[in-house]
Amino acid sequence: MKSRKEQSINSKIISLLNSLQLSESLITGTKLLLEDEEIQAVQEYANTVSIVRLGFNDHGPVHMRIVALNTILMADLLRKAGIKMSLENEECGNFEDSLLAIIISSMLHDIGMGIGRQDHEIHSGYLSYPLINRILNEIYPGDIHRQVVIRSLALEGIKGHMGSRIIHSLEAGIVQVADGCDMTKGRARISIAISHTPRVGSIHQFSANSIEEVQIHAGQEKPIRLDVHMSSEIGLFQVEEVLLGKISTSTAKPFIELYAQVKDKELRRYL
Repeated sequence: MKSRKEQSINSKIISLLNSLQLSESLITGTKLLLEDEEIQAVQEYANTVSIVRLGFNDHGPVHMRIVALNTILMADLLRKAGIKMSLENEECGNFEDSLLAIIISSMLHDIGMGIGRQDHEIHSGYLSYPLINRILNEIYPGDIHRQVVIRSLALEGIKGHMGSRIIHSLEAGIVQVADGCDMTKGRARISIAISHTPRVGSIHQFSANSIEEVQIHAGQEKPIRLDVHMSSEIGLFQVEEVLLGKISTSTAKPFIELYAQVKDKELRRYL
């Protein structure tokens, strides 16, 4: 059963897609991803392993939906700025194909946490493969070329989301940055509540707990501006070691401005 938070984010995702006046196929496909029982199950188990067994932040259904919402916002800002996705530049797909691929990546990128933290992006890839095939068969039955292109791009986004493996498409770069943007205090709430002694991953919990908000909107000099608002300076760990690290290796880096501000202190610009 989906939580109220999941349901709320689902509504935001569909509302945003409707506002962009996209095809019914894209919206139907996204709804399939959001409502699929098997995807929900692997997300929930990944979260249990992440929080209870390993002591990390949320890597489950809420996190993956937030990343999906972030990718849609960023992709739309790039489109409005006239920046084409890799599939468009390579003339093997359109904007909606790219958008569906990054939504799929977002919804499945952390399911490998159900196996373990090390190489979880690789585990996520092979666990995702049959799920992606099943979803794409429902959306584009018989269109093998389209299925192959979207599946391959989605898997690149999954593989590259940690920023530690080389990626080449703009779409995968968007997923990488969108993942890094989900670092607000809500993501650390459960793991902090059940932790009694410091463990591996504790710095991520406590630094995330000081992040009040991450805003994604149009920049003045570049298409995308990220503003990170913090209650204390410990949040700078998340900005400098996590988000900035992911942006620095992302194909989307040339299109991003990054700012961070601790409450009542000077605004810092990183990019």
